[in-house]
Formats: sequence, C-alpha cells, structure tokens
Amino acid sequence: MKKSCALLLGVLVFAGCSGCGQTASSQAESAAPARQPTKFDQYVSNTVIATGNNKCIDEADSVTYRGYFPLEAYGTFDYSFYFSNTVDSTWDGGRLGYGGQPGGAYSIAGAAVYDGGQIQPDGSALMTGEVLLAEITFDGSKSRQVAPGETFWSDPVSLTLPEDHYLIWEWTITGKEIPCICMSGLTPAFYSTGGQFIYANEVPMPVLIGCDRKVGTKIAAFGDSITQGCQTTANGRKFWAAQIADSLGENYALWNLGLGYARASDAARGGDWLERAKAYEMVLVAFGTNDIISGRYGGTGADSPEQIEASVRSIVSALREAGCRVVLFNAPPFDLKPEAEAIRTAYNAAVPKIAEELGAEYFDFAACLADPADPAKALYGGHPNDTGCAKAADAFLNQYRTLIDSTIQKP
Repeated sequence: MKKSCALLLGVLVFAGCSGCGQTASSQAESAAPARQPTKFDQYVSNTVIATGNNKCIDEADSVTYRGYFPLEAYGTFDYSFYFSNTVDSTWDGGRLGYGGQPGGAYSIAGAAVYDGGQIQPDGSALMTGEVLLAEITFDGSKSRQVAPGETFWSDPVSLTLPEDHYLIWEWTITGKEIPCICMSGLTPAFYSTGGQFIYANEVPMPVLIGCDRKVGTKIAAFGDSITQGCQTTANGRKFWAAQIADSLGENYALWNLGLGYARASDAARGGDWLERAKAYEMVLVAFGTNDIISGRYGGTGADSPEQIEASVRSIVSALREAGCRVVLFNAPPFDLKPEAEAIRTAYNAAVPKIAEELGAEYFDFAACLADPADPAKALYGGHPNDTGCAKAADAFLNQYRTLIDSTIQKP
C-alpha cells in the first residue's frame, strides 16, 4: 500500500469521468446519528480482498484450507479474526447457498497464521518457505465446535508482517454445509486433505481479517461481484474498491463486503452481513445487477424495479439508522437483454430520489462504465476490467474525497 504520500495522492485524484456523479447533498454532510462502539471499532479490516460467505462446502473431513491475504497496513499489530456460520448471500438460484442459510455444525481442529512471503509481481504466492507466525486459539483452546448460525471471534494475537508479504490464514475443519466464499481468482487459495495443497476457488475463511490499528474513516464496500472484483486481473487488486483503498492509503480502512451473485434482497433481509456493514462510518451500497438478472431467493425470476427499490430503501434506512453515512450507487450497464435493461433503466431513475429522501449520497456508477453512445452497453465489460474500475475509482474519489475526510473519527 502507499504510505507517506498516500494522503497527498488521494487529494490530487481528479482524473476520471466528470459526469459520473452529483455534488454531495447537504443532508448527508450533516452529522449522522451517534454510533455505539463495538469490537469492530477496535479490529478493523486489513485487507481489500472480499470476506464473507456466498456458498457452502457440502462436506469437509479434516480438510485444511489456506487463503492468502495482502494487507492494507504492514508491521506489528494485534489481530482478531471474526467468523459467521451463516451464508450471507444467494449463489445462483440458491441450491448451493442462499442468503440467511445457517451453516451446519462443524469442528475446528486447529488454525494458524503464516507469513506467506513476498507477493510476486503477478500477484502470485511463493508457495514455499512460509513462516509460522502464531497458532490461533478460541477462548484459550486450539480447537472449537461451531454451532449452526453462530458468530465468534478468535483470541487476539500479535503478528508482524513485512511490507508486501502475504498473510496466510490456515485451518483444518470437519463438518457439512460449511459457509464459504468463492474467491474468483482474486487471491491465492488452496485446500489439502493431507498431501500437497491444491488450488481451490471455494474456501471457508474468516469474514473479517481484523487488525487493531488506528485509522480515520472506516469504509465498507457493500455489494455484489462487481464490488468483490470478479473478472479483474487475477491476484492483481485492480477492482474499484481496491483502487479506492490504495489511493486513500493505510490511514483508512476499507472492508470489502462484496459477494458474487449477491442481491439487494439478500442484504435487506437483515442478518450478520448487514450488521457488519453497519459497523463502519461510511458504506458504499452497490447492488442491482443480480436483482435484475436473477431476482430474489425463492422468487420466480427478475425482481421488478419497485421490488429492487424496496430492498435498497430497506438497506439504506437500516444503515442510516445505525449512524452510517451512505453513498448509493446505481446499477452499472451489463449488456442486458431489452426486458432486463428496461428494469435497470427504471430502477436507476429512482436511485437519486432514494438517496435524497433517505439522507444518503448518490454516485452515478453507470455513467462511469457505459458507452457514451449507448448507455446500455458496458464499455469495460459487465464485470468492469481494470481500466473501467480505475475510471470509477478516480471519479468516486474526485466526488467524495472531501466527504470521506469529513467523516473521519479521530483515533
């Protein structure tokens, strides 16, 4: 991450698409309701890699999983890892996991954190020479039984990671219907049943890489696969949320709560995913695409514009009531069929009014990513590529850097 010059660079970000948003409203600039401190205030996210659960592992029998996490801030800090045994969002039609689905009971045989060595220029991991930093305990024990739907924290542990090294989370677990995340090539992840480690896309992981570090504004990026970063350069950290975090630097914390296939209807049902978003001072709400394409879990197809609006209003209202500043994104172009594009157009027309009425900010995400000659066409791909994400990130910072800084909670 950029360090000493990060704050200066963030202020100087003016390249981008001048038509990508509107001026901040006076409503959102006013003081938000007071927030009650929680453990999430002490242990903030220290990676831009998305953490959460959007699928289930059918069964694991003493399987060891590894995830490699680049950090937002390096050095020596206390860490505590947070877990949720519930699926946050619906995968596809819901057969492999749906929002609010309790995970099955499972057991943790052991967990550890390693220094995974220098991140390679292409983002890959060395895969050799990792150094054990600490064995992780839970209420003083190396093992733990996890109940369906349970949330829990690991015991605090002091870890030292040199600049640009991977933090490896490793644990061995046994159980059925274990919530997991589809990493989608965004960072190296592996599993082992006793032999060598094999690449894995679906891995159970902590839902927070929590680090006790002093930061100003804590920002949560709350959305779907476009927020998670799918189809940007593998292991490259070039998705829009990562590029915002990189420009802001380590004096801020960005928690990527984006999950592939997620719908606004998943978040609107409440639950731990929304509760995690409430813990941060500023939340970027970016849903709509999967509501349009797939619709809600248990439904019969695409949600209507009115249904999507109702879900988004529920999310924004809950966040505002929790004292969060909210920036509401509209739905980006996705090269949709005409019927689906009509839903997107109608929903996007309602988004500025939703933001205004609920005291949120509005960001015209779609304008950053659309073909100027055809607003329905995704100029950088439905899942925007690195270039599209850079354009959106620059436009966002150009519009909202002042608001970010005015939201700072002094350490």
